[in-house]
Amino acid sequence: MNTELTEEDMRRALFGESAPHKPAINSHVQDTAQDVVIAEPVKTTNKNKISKAFTPRLKVTLRVGNEFEGKMHELIHEADTLSSLVAEQEATKIARKKFRFVEVISVKSM
Repeated sequence: MNTELTEEDMRRALFGESAPHKPAINSHVQDTAQDVVIAEPVKTTNKNKISKAFTPRLKVTLRVGNEFEGKMHELIHEADTLSSLVAEQEATKIARKKFRFVEVISVKSM
């Protein structure tokens, strides 16, 4: 039994016998291409950036410090989101880069 199949044998096994193929190029008939029109690129005008009318912002107040039960500083972070949880996590992540102890005091809408 021959275990090596050609690509054509595999195609016949998967998709069945196909109709005989017609030759793609007929040398006796010459197709004429229609006139090709090349359109010039449209010049774009300088678009002014549209400022957003309203950006959702939350103000997160944190108490941060590097000493356990030592001097603590108050830090305010402004987050561009409506989710208080995301704003709190973002502020805590940024504060942890500089400070060891971070405590969230409040999350308020601006």
